[in-house]
Amino acid sequence: QVQPVESGGGLVQPGGSLRLSCAASGSVLIKGWYRQAPGKQRELVAEITSIGSTNYADSVKGRFTISRDNAKNTMYLQMASLKPEDTAVYYCKATRWPQEYWGQGTQVTVSS
Repeated sequence: QVQPVESGGGLVQPGGSLRLSCAASGSVLIKGWYRQAPGKQRELVAEITSIGSTNYADSVKGRFTISRDNAKNTMYLQMASLKPEDTAVYYCKATRWPQEYWGQGTQVTVSS
């Protein structure tokens, strides 16, 4: 299966934590996490290279941590100090040049 598969979303109270996972077949390179809130465009949350260099959206710096396990071709997003504005569907992106592959997404809802 080429399409990546996300898991780990759910409902959490403000200030809480969640860990998202993204698994893909070995034929694609998983690249990063994106999110889309209702009525808004999809935006980059965090990305990571194959050697571990990372880049974060300003809105999540210091709260979210992206990591990867190359042996399992799996990527993670540890989210802490969650805010209501983090509520969105979170998507994982993978590539196999020149194609991009997106997962179905996992819903994260931050609410009291």
